[in-house]
Amino acid sequence: MAKSKVAFSRVVLKLSGEGLGGRDGAGIDPEQLEYVTGEIAQVHRAGVQLAIVVGGGNILRGGAFSKKSSIPEATAHYMGMLATVINGLALQEALEANKVPTRLMSSLGVTGLCEPFSRHRCKGHMEKGRAVVLAGGSGRPFFTTDTAAALAAVEIGADALFKATQVDGVYSADPKKDPKARFYPKLSYDRVIDERLAVMDLSAVEMCQRCGVAMVVFNLHKAGNLKQAAMGRRVGTMIS
Repeated sequence: MAKSKVAFSRVVLKLSGEGLGGRDGAGIDPEQLEYVTGEIAQVHRAGVQLAIVVGGGNILRGGAFSKKSSIPEATAHYMGMLATVINGLALQEALEANKVPTRLMSSLGVTGLCEPFSRHRCKGHMEKGRAVVLAGGSGRPFFTTDTAAALAAVEIGADALFKATQVDGVYSADPKKDPKARFYPKLSYDRVIDERLAVMDLSAVEMCQRCGVAMVVFNLHKAGNLKQAAMGRRVGTMIS
């Protein structure tokens, strides 16, 4: 079967931990896991080389947990990074069940479960037709998985960074709180930075701008959106 023509040949997908959770975004919901991996499988079959950076907020948010406990913030961040490994294992197995050859890599040393991250090995896996799940964040505390996703996109030479969200893209304000929030179908990096629009951490946005990596922010909860974005169709907000 001929593969579909895609606009982006190599993509880093930033998937939040909440994207694997149920209605409250907590834990790993089996149905949501199957839905998400089914969407990813469609893109993989279209011929896109995929690396998926997964968060861990459905299990534990380091900063918030530290504020409510006696756990030092650095330790709490490492706990959050380990939560991304749990999500990564779930994604790997669910993708394999969808007939997507998958490798799990981590910036943290998790012997026996994950390969240590190496940009050369990551690129090699993708060039051989495997999806790669990247867990462990950046491997260092105080950096978000948004920053880890931007780092990964730059390191592996991705054409674009896709950020999966629960809304249709970037708005002038939170559309769940402000019914007058204006949707932006297209933005420049300069405008995102100048207006401090809620897209990603500022450091992640600046990194993508500096290295020429396009960004697409879209609603993963609308079936087919991920594939449409990979095909270059008008989905979500394009930032360049």
